[in-house]
Amino acid sequence: MILAQVAENLSGSMSAVEIGLAAGGAAIGIGAVGAGASQAVGRNPGAKGIIIAISLLMVGISEGTFMLVAFVLAK
Repeated sequence: MILAQVAENLSGSMSAVEIGLAAGGAAIGIGAVGAGASQAVGRNPGAKGIIIAISLLMVGISEGTFMLVAFVLAK
């Protein structure tokens, strides 16, 4: 019963509140990645290149998830 309601909700258009929550989640994720990367570079400056590369990958995944929600799932 609940699964049918969720499937019905996903098939409809998303509200502005849901898209705003997705944007907020992406912003929190990007902030956490930035904070972790700055702490990691502070602890080990020699690994700056690898830390920046991995953090950019994680930011891209977070931003890509938001773009999926905002532009693909929101009909």
